[in-house]
Amino acid sequence: MAGGSTGPMRASAGRVAGQHAAPAVALAPETAAAPEVSIIIPCRDEAGSIGECVRQAWAALERCGYDGEVIVCDNGSRDGSAEEAEQAGAVVVHQPIRGYGAACLRGLEAARGRWLVLVDGDGTYDLSVLHRFVEPLRAGYELVLGTRRNGEILAGAMRSAHRHLLEPLQAYLFRRFYRMTVSDVRCGMRALDRAALEKLRLGATGMEFASEMLVEAARAGLSAVEVPVRFQPRTTGAPRRTVLDGWRVARHLLLLSPTRLFLVPGSILLFSGLFLELLLLPGPLPVGSFNLDYHFMFVGGALAILGLQLVLLGVYAKTYALVHEAGPADPWIRWFHLHYTFERGMALGTLLFLLGLAIDIRILVGWLAAGAGLLFAVRPAMVALTLMILGAEIAFASVFLSVLRSAGFGKV
Repeated sequence: MAGGSTGPMRASAGRVAGQHAAPAVALAPETAAAPEVSIIIPCRDEAGSIGECVRQAWAALERCGYDGEVIVCDNGSRDGSAEEAEQAGAVVVHQPIRGYGAACLRGLEAARGRWLVLVDGDGTYDLSVLHRFVEPLRAGYELVLGTRRNGEILAGAMRSAHRHLLEPLQAYLFRRFYRMTVSDVRCGMRALDRAALEKLRLGATGMEFASEMLVEAARAGLSAVEVPVRFQPRTTGAPRRTVLDGWRVARHLLLLSPTRLFLVPGSILLFSGLFLELLLLPGPLPVGSFNLDYHFMFVGGALAILGLQLVLLGVYAKTYALVHEAGPADPWIRWFHLHYTFERGMALGTLLFLLGLAIDIRILVGWLAAGAGLLFAVRPAMVALTLMILGAEIAFASVFLSVLRSAGFGKV
């Protein structure tokens, strides 16, 4: 993949609900004395394993002949993890903001090396394969990802729900949404070039950090490669990752892709609902031994209204991302804003509303002409109601989109 536009990495926790903002990350400048490789280990309450992880990191650096450093970012440990890491020879930095991503960001801030290797501090990864992560960077790749799926997962290292459901689902969603071939979204061992890091806009402070890095890599067009790793049980205790962690990552991927979350299902609901209403407008429709009658028109109207709401939410999200450069912008949203104007949106909304109103007026006139007796015009009235609601939604959406666009100062 070709490289993308550069921009400073920032740590803004505002994209993760319920967490405090992380301080902005200023990457440690390279100097003449800067090491070649920085191994960054986020850590929270890993006293039983962090010392051995640091020793393995130093042994791997020596074995491979790399000039390096080992940085442990302590994330508020209460069990003496920081002291264990220092005694093993690591440089310990502290991150008071809780979260895996916050710890990684602080460690990256402190790192001075050209090639940056992230690895968990719970002893679940074999650091003897360090060369698999550094040599591809030497060869020109910008991002190296560990893969447990194409490597080895030892018994007891991962809960069944993660191994057979959540993690495959996350990898599928990522490949489907971002067109980047990845078999393992959440592997805790990965490496990247310092110059590549500066192209990524990272801000997630929780477990979403790992998937956010991949989304940003896809956005920036980083050249990436996967290498196999062995995933082994934690040296102390059961696996920490919970089903909630897995859901948060899957949710994060969905929220970063409004096209699949809002626009696709919204369009399906919108056109299915309108089709159902128009299909039943002339009268009941026999389907086998059943008759689809006006009750299904109510369902069609509800589907159409809900569908338009979802479509508009997707357009809002994509417009926000385009205006604020908060994520990858699909070509269609640029096309939309090249042809969309406030006047066109208002015209379409008004046209649909007046069309629905005209149907209602015709029903009223016919009712009065018949002596204002019994009235049963459910079918055309339902179509009229749907058109009026859709028209009003589109008209008000035009106002809101114009507000979003004005915030872009000419970007869209």
